[in-house]
Amino acid sequence: MDYRIEHDSMGEVKVPADVLWAAQTQRSHENFEIGVGIETMPKEIIHAFGVLKKAAAITNNALRPEKMTNEKLEAIKKACDEIMAGKLNDNFPLVVWQTGSGTQSNMNSNEVIANRGNQILGEKILHPNDDVNMSQSSNDTFPTAMHIAAVLILEDKLIPAVNELIDTFKRLEEENEGIVKSGRTHLQDATPIKFSQEISGWRSSLEKDVELIKRSIEPLYELALGGTAVGTGLNAPKNFGETVASEVGKITGKPFVTAANKFHSLTSKDEFVFAHGAIKALACDMMKIANDVRWLASGPRDGLGEIFIPENEPGSSIMPGKVNPTQCEAVTMVAVQVMGNDVAVGMAASQGNFELNVFMPVCAYNFLQSARLMAEAIRSFNKNCAVGIKANKEKMHHNLHNSLMLVTALNPYIGYENAAKTAKKAFKDNISLKEACVELGFLTAEKFDEVFHPEEMV
Repeated sequence: MDYRIEHDSMGEVKVPADVLWAAQTQRSHENFEIGVGIETMPKEIIHAFGVLKKAAAITNNALRPEKMTNEKLEAIKKACDEIMAGKLNDNFPLVVWQTGSGTQSNMNSNEVIANRGNQILGEKILHPNDDVNMSQSSNDTFPTAMHIAAVLILEDKLIPAVNELIDTFKRLEEENEGIVKSGRTHLQDATPIKFSQEISGWRSSLEKDVELIKRSIEPLYELALGGTAVGTGLNAPKNFGETVASEVGKITGKPFVTAANKFHSLTSKDEFVFAHGAIKALACDMMKIANDVRWLASGPRDGLGEIFIPENEPGSSIMPGKVNPTQCEAVTMVAVQVMGNDVAVGMAASQGNFELNVFMPVCAYNFLQSARLMAEAIRSFNKNCAVGIKANKEKMHHNLHNSLMLVTALNPYIGYENAAKTAKKAFKDNISLKEACVELGFLTAEKFDEVFHPEEMV
């Protein structure tokens, strides 16, 4: 492999000749061989760095034009645009398990932008620290990147995915409006419910989750940029925080603002804990929905068998013809991962010491993984399972009329205790509720038929 020599404040470093990073990135690449190639800094964070570095350069050009010249600005903007387009992803090799402030990833961005900008210019005039990192610190850029990445993934990926599944459930509600089935509580037979009502519960849960996620996004609009090293704004010009937040908003189309208290924004990750809690709430509801679907589809002969779901692939290497609810299982596994990530996010957020939190990379990694996995799992579940759900009307009808809990309809006529006796006799003697009620002398056959209408119990 060919190398070139780069240097930083600690001396010279050999760097592969064909990459855009420089000395500090190379040192981190060599010093943190933990999860290399697997647990690298999320691409959402890299994209966010492209956004904030572009916004910072535009702001510096407006506030410090003698230092950030138009020539430097244009080169930085072009390099940042390439980062945001994903064209330079191979130049961001650093792992999550690095310094807890994300300093090496900030410098990775600075070095790549400087070197790519110099390539564009055809001369070496950009310095990673003096130009690309002007008016900034790793301590305010990394939390800013976290907030930008979180807002973008929640608004542009997760919420749209949930809304697609909500739309599917709305259609299924309409298609199954007239179907009455047995309800279930405690995994036991309960009074009747319309299948459309059951689906509406799924749909409403997801609508509530979207609302919770939207509420949790509001605090994430606040950006730490402008606080620099400890929150005082040292080396940043006046109004830098307000101006750069406005520029980030223009680039992303999101209503970002500068954080009111930079001492808070550098050391506290409470916004992330709150927002991830909303993602966890969604995971809990998706766990419930996926379990409902796979239990309702269980069988095909020895389970509930009340719905049909798409048959996507063979389910067994030994049992021919077996088909499993694989999309449901994928969703439930993702939900478990998100619940575990919630612990990591909370623990990371609790580690703010004095003026800085130094667990930011692991906090960002788990948060973004949760949002990404939930979005992709929900889209897959919707596309490969939910859209193809069909009611097994015959099985629903059979289970409904075989349910002993229909006896609840008799309470107003024979009382709770007599109704309980009727249900127990029907179960013990394996006869119908009507036969048991008549044999016990609580109602005549004619009166039973007059008052007993399961389809009207919904």
